[in-house]
Amino acid sequence: MNWRAALARGGEEDSVDVQEIKKLDAYLRKLFGNPSIRVVPKQGKSAEVFVGEDDLGELILDDEDGDLSYNFRMVIQVSNDPSLQPVPVLNAYLRNKFTNDNIRVVTRPKKTDSLEAYIGEEFLGVLFMETEKGRKSYIFELPILDVDLDGGPDPA
Repeated sequence: MNWRAALARGGEEDSVDVQEIKKLDAYLRKLFGNPSIRVVPKQGKSAEVFVGEDDLGELILDDEDGDLSYNFRMVIQVSNDPSLQPVPVLNAYLRNKFTNDNIRVVTRPKKTDSLEAYIGEEFLGVLFMETEKGRKSYIFELPILDVDLDGGPDPA
């Protein structure tokens, strides 16, 4: 089954599920308080998430075990400078990208390879540090459960 057939039954391909895309759009817009966010389906089990024309990252459909969930994944390149303080850099980056000054990044207790992101007191996701080919980046992962799409996030 692929993104375009996310809710198809019996393994048959179906057209884009417009209602599911609308739910994801509405959820992300409400969560980040940004009406410019939009979800655009791609081939397979993925879609791109944009703010205006800025491609923020990829949304992956997970339909294993009959439960629908999604994972938004955003790659954030940062400096390799060892004196870099990731929390203020990532705070500024995410606030700018989502146009939301209530986003905050915090350290995780007992973890040095990742950080957590919040809007107000609401947990958003985790930022995992990654170094590949000498380049340092953080991978922001935001899980979205199908139940999240029914009522949307609680206001912060």
